Amino acid sequence: MNKFKKIATGLLIFIFAVSLKVNAAEKEEAKGISFHQGTWNEALVLAKKENKLIFLDISASWCPPCKMLKANTFPNAEVGSLYNSRFINVALDGEKGEGISLARNYQVTAYPTLLFINGDGKVVKKTMGYHNPKKFLELGQSVK
Repeated sequence: MNKFKKIATGLLIFIFAVSLKVNAAEKEEAKGISFHQGTWNEALVLAKKENKLIFLDISASWCPPCKMLKANTFPNAEVGSLYNSRFINVALDGEKGEGISLARNYQVTAYPTLLFINGDGKVVKKTMGYHNPKKFLELGQSVK
């Protein structure tokens, strides 16, 4: 019985530790940019309703700078705080689904293309390439 209690206690401690790590990872993930999950038209409607610009990231799955943005910049807490408060954030693959027509419409010639668009679908600012968190914050602050 004593052996069983030690095993059970050890197992409970292990489960608790794993649970803490999962919760910490979820909280960390929540600190970065939250991307809109609906359609492009829904994002436009929401932008008008909330009087915000849309930040549109058009990327490709094979693109190294796109992967760096997703790994290093978008999860950053300061970036998330600024972009989540000021923009409707949308991320689309320019080679799939709605991303194809939007990439064509906004004349995307390289990935990643980062656009700031008003609720009428007009581009306010456009840039391309990787931005580290500091430069990405400066970019977001420069858009009016």
